[in-house]
Amino acid sequence: MGRNLQGGERLRPVDLARGHGLSTQAIRNYEAAGILPAAGRTPHGYRTYTSLHARALGAFLALVPGHGHPTATSIMRAVNRGAVDEAFRFIDESHAQLLDDRRTLQAVERALRGLESTAASHPDTASGPDGTFIGPLAEKLGIRPATLRAGERAGLVVPRRDPRTGYRVYDEADVRDARLAHQLRRGGYLLEQIAPLVAQVRAAGGLEPLEAALGDWRGRLSARGRAMLAGAAELEAYLRERG
Repeated sequence: MGRNLQGGERLRPVDLARGHGLSTQAIRNYEAAGILPAAGRTPHGYRTYTSLHARALGAFLALVPGHGHPTATSIMRAVNRGAVDEAFRFIDESHAQLLDDRRTLQAVERALRGLESTAASHPDTASGPDGTFIGPLAEKLGIRPATLRAGERAGLVVPRRDPRTGYRVYDEADVRDARLAHQLRRGGYLLEQIAPLVAQVRAAGGLEPLEAALGDWRGRLSARGRAMLAGAAELEAYLRERG
């Protein structure tokens, strides 16, 4: 008879699966992936699990919402092979990513406040009804025209071209995007980091619709933080039971 990793009542795959709405195949897959410790075996070769396996499964499922499936898998694999410090490194990296995401959100919010302040103090001066050219816009933003051209190459602002002269013409949305990019650049962000944020503003249709998106973003970051706390509690319980 195969030896169980820990004493106590023996559990079948279906016993572990049922409590979490999983299939027995999922339990076998988790074991094969190293998420669960190796199961014991009966004389006839059937898998048997213990409370330790149930605790491992609970820890993994609690880690997934905060860290994602790949990182949660890496954490459990490391713990199960005794590399606890490696597991902690995965957790640290995940927390660092969450902090970086929070900083990005804060930078966008600061940039939007800067845009609102600029619009309030300089209403209707950025562009006329037909748009503005690169020189006047660069002067308004306090940057060089070359900076606007670099932003265009990065896809941040894509002005139309005057059909007669070929000059760049920035409409109201282009001016808004150029200002947002400028604010983020002042915050230390690279062009490749700014591009998806400006794209978000365009997709939202402007700054006002983006406020709801930022609120949702903030809520998701908070949910991730709480999920990480819940996952940490379950992982600590598993580590204690492993001894």
